[in-house]
Amino acid sequence: MSKSHQATALATSALTGLQINLRSYASDTKSHSHDYHQLVLPVSGHLDMQIDNTGGQVDTYQGAIIAAGAVHEFSAEGSNRFLVADIPQQLARQLEQLPAFIELDASLSHYVQFLHSQITAKQHTSQQQMLLLLIQLLNERFNTRSTPADTRIDTAKQYIDSHYAERLSANQLALIANLSPRQLGQLFKSQTGMTPQQYLLEKRMQTAWFLLHNTDQPVQIIADKVGYQNLAAFSDRFRKHFGQSPRHFRQHTK
Repeated sequence: MSKSHQATALATSALTGLQINLRSYASDTKSHSHDYHQLVLPVSGHLDMQIDNTGGQVDTYQGAIIAAGAVHEFSAEGSNRFLVADIPQQLARQLEQLPAFIELDASLSHYVQFLHSQITAKQHTSQQQMLLLLIQLLNERFNTRSTPADTRIDTAKQYIDSHYAERLSANQLALIANLSPRQLGQLFKSQTGMTPQQYLLEKRMQTAWFLLHNTDQPVQIIADKVGYQNLAAFSDRFRKHFGQSPRHFRQHTK
């Protein structure tokens, strides 16, 4: 959705190519296309959409992916608010094989709501990284068709996914991927939008976020599970990442 439509841009953040807007929409139907991919996620209300030949609705548990060049119509009734992310070219291929409308389960829906809270709180670093990881999660969950990808990067990524609680160095990951550390860093960022160490941190923080929200495990146990033996170091990292301590997060999101 281009910026020329009459939706109200309530908050905007431009972070390393990712454009994240918080918008609301009017009842009159608009139609257009643009040359970049776009992700539309629900905060409140619902948005009726027609993306090429596929009709659907963005609401509490469903988001939309608008492919570059796709003609789409949209309108909304009543009070509404949506996260709208313009996806840079280097990340677009992660969305190309996904359906126009994607179901958000309770966990993903809550993750979107927390991303919204970070935007309204102007936690800019956190919202960028959370959106990058959300794109990764959506791609892993809904992409059932094979897409061209460097298998060496997939190998490194899968290793991080299975060993994120361990101390992982750039040299170790490069050896696993059969690449030099420099090649790994360049290719990994091209394919995922993050460096290997950024992805490792996001994996740890997302797992900690999930465990804090969905379990009653002590914070120290959760810290251990995501690679932090020192509780103070974990709490400091979590606070820098999400703008609040693990205990404060748990108390206000349960």
